[in-house]
Amino acid sequence: MTTSASHSSKAPVSNWLAQRILQLRIAILLLFAVLLAAAAVFVPQFRIDASADTLLVKNNALYIKTQQANQRFSPDEFILVAYKPRNGEIFSSSTFTDLTWLREQYLALSRVQSVTSILTVPLLSDASVLTSDVDVAELTWQKQQFSPQQMQQMLSDHPIFTDLLLNKAQTATALQIVFKPDLELSTLEQEILAVQQNSLQRPLTVDEEQKLEQLQQQADPLRQALVKQRQQELKQISHINQQVAQQAETFTGGAYVVAQHLVDIISSDLTVFGSAITGIIAVLLLLLYRSIRWVVFPLLACAASVWLTLGLFAVLDIRATVISANFIALQLILTLAVMIHLIATYREVARNNPEHSQQQRIISTLQQKLAPCFYATITTSVGFGSLIFSGIQPVVAFGFMMLIAMLITMSVSLLLFPALLSLLKANTETDDFAFITAGLQATRRLVERAPWACIVVVVLLFSLLLPGLMRLNVENSFINYFASDTQVYQELRFIDQEFGGSTPLDIVINLEPEDGDSNLLLSAKQFNQLHVAHAAVAAFAASGNVTSLVNFTTLARQLNDDKPLTEYELNSIYRLLDEKVASQLVGAYLSDEPLQARISTRIQDTTAGLDREQLMQQLNQDLQSVGLTPQQYSLTNLFVLYQDILSRLFDSQIKTLGLVYLAMAILLLLIFRSVKIAVIALIPNVCTTLGILGLIGWLGIPLDIMTITIAAIAMGIAVDDTIHFVHNYLKAPRGQALQNSFAHTGIAMLFTSTVIAAGFAIFGFSSFLPSVYFGLLTAAAMLMALAADLTILPALLSRFVQPAASEKTQ
Repeated sequence: MTTSASHSSKAPVSNWLAQRILQLRIAILLLFAVLLAAAAVFVPQFRIDASADTLLVKNNALYIKTQQANQRFSPDEFILVAYKPRNGEIFSSSTFTDLTWLREQYLALSRVQSVTSILTVPLLSDASVLTSDVDVAELTWQKQQFSPQQMQQMLSDHPIFTDLLLNKAQTATALQIVFKPDLELSTLEQEILAVQQNSLQRPLTVDEEQKLEQLQQQADPLRQALVKQRQQELKQISHINQQVAQQAETFTGGAYVVAQHLVDIISSDLTVFGSAITGIIAVLLLLLYRSIRWVVFPLLACAASVWLTLGLFAVLDIRATVISANFIALQLILTLAVMIHLIATYREVARNNPEHSQQQRIISTLQQKLAPCFYATITTSVGFGSLIFSGIQPVVAFGFMMLIAMLITMSVSLLLFPALLSLLKANTETDDFAFITAGLQATRRLVERAPWACIVVVVLLFSLLLPGLMRLNVENSFINYFASDTQVYQELRFIDQEFGGSTPLDIVINLEPEDGDSNLLLSAKQFNQLHVAHAAVAAFAASGNVTSLVNFTTLARQLNDDKPLTEYELNSIYRLLDEKVASQLVGAYLSDEPLQARISTRIQDTTAGLDREQLMQQLNQDLQSVGLTPQQYSLTNLFVLYQDILSRLFDSQIKTLGLVYLAMAILLLLIFRSVKIAVIALIPNVCTTLGILGLIGWLGIPLDIMTITIAAIAMGIAVDDTIHFVHNYLKAPRGQALQNSFAHTGIAMLFTSTVIAAGFAIFGFSSFLPSVYFGLLTAAAMLMALAADLTILPALLSRFVQPAASEKTQ
């Protein structure tokens, strides 16, 4: 059975719009000139937010509980500077001299509150300190000038300082730089959290939502100022570290250090890859069209599209994040893709009608391409729009950003670009390359002769990729986001392996108050419960540094010749050291009202074969097996939040892909008004999306918050060519449909896919691996889509759909 479809009813609309655009071309140019000038005022205000928080799901229960725990136990802001002497001697006069000098230099920075190192912490040599009135502040190297041998003896396998200030191999030490809090910002963040935590019991009221928004607006300029201050501090710290570069290697770590590296990488990617893609586009346009006009005018339109988007984002205070940092390159490529279809049709009209004026050529071009270009940008928008339903906040924000960008792309491509073209003279257009047209016609003849063979072969090739779907995984880490030759990767890896891990995980245990001596922090029973929980956490191979009150009892036993201590001695050692030392290093371990104990650990992300989901499940089982009920403890901090977002990725991928299939099917049905044509148009794009996901699985690339967007985005972009091909096929005369479609649309499809693939492939040179995967895999998806659109799509159309009998042009 065959289907006949005609769209001649749309022709009057296309004709009218084409005429109006040309009539209003001066007004359009003036309007865009005003908008571009207005955007210039706001573009400098465009911001980048690359904090680690932008990779997390905010405002959910886990996030709020983590914020609560951090404010209660470890509110201090700090960074770690690891010092590794090149001669390998940590315990030496030269190392102590460097550490002293570094500390003095760090303390000279205006915001630094304290600097802790092995030279400033109290070192206890015997149990007498547990019962004497010794001032613990006097037991430091600074006060006592211990010999290197004494320092080594007292610090070897130290229960508290190992992995915090000294690595196990004793080849590197660390200085912890603690910063003064911004009191105004701290107060605002406490007020913000006080409102947010109400959502743990009930939905926020309208008044609470308004108060929260007001508080966030007050806090935002303070946060922005803090980001700039941190940026300056890191430069100063880096400069200080360089002064000891001959004697030692230094590695800087900490949450906002990573954030600053991300800002640097994103800023670099925005400029470097935006410029590189512009250059690639210019070269390809010159090679493909051999005319300066088809380089300059498309690039002007692309630049206008990006400039307007930047200005609007600045006005709306929409900020680029790690996920959305590629939007400039995306918009350049997508804007150009629409214009290439317009250019291809314009050139064909010019060659077929050399006597036509420039305005006649443009009107004829718009009559043919307004509808399919409009449909194509709508379908691309739907691809991005599906990300809004992912349930993952940074991906949702990226979807909204690209929806706005696509509206601007549509306006620039269908209004500004034709208006700009009207300024040109009606020149003679060069023929397309003979080898390209010959190759396309050879493909067309193959499809005409053996449509079923083409269908079977293409489906078989894509089906070979499908088993890769079963190999998809979400195992990932912050460290693996960076190329191994980058500074941030080397620093993160060193601190992860040598200083007890990278990703913090806290276990907060709710303790039942017990009757007894009010001077005791904890009873013996409570200490025992904490011991078994601590041991359960430390038993994992991926657990790096694990600290709690247990570390203090271990130190006390060491000082007491490994003999058990009384409750009073256990409490005295904690009081002795915690206020002076431990709170600065890792935060508090005990909190009153409610009575809670904290076990702090950092997971080593470089652990071979680490399965984070399995670790979380096993940890919960182990904690419950030692007597804790799920109500008695909670897991918080960055590891839990990151694992939460990873656990959402599979569901998010299925949801967004399902939504994009449904939305595309509905749109294609509305566009072509035929269920059969809509299904045929959907098939090559379903093959492409499932094929690219299968390829991801076969390559062992983990899903992350960028790679899960590839399938939906690829379909949104790839379906554009499908729409152009089907649209041209349906309006062609019978007997010439495939020939006309390959000749008329095939060139544009080939050019757009080439430009898009080349543009995305540029991201392969990024230092941020999610951007690398995003670019290369999207490029691969574009090539897959091109192959499907030039084989299975025409084969299905020729087998099941008959075009219109007339040669009417829309």
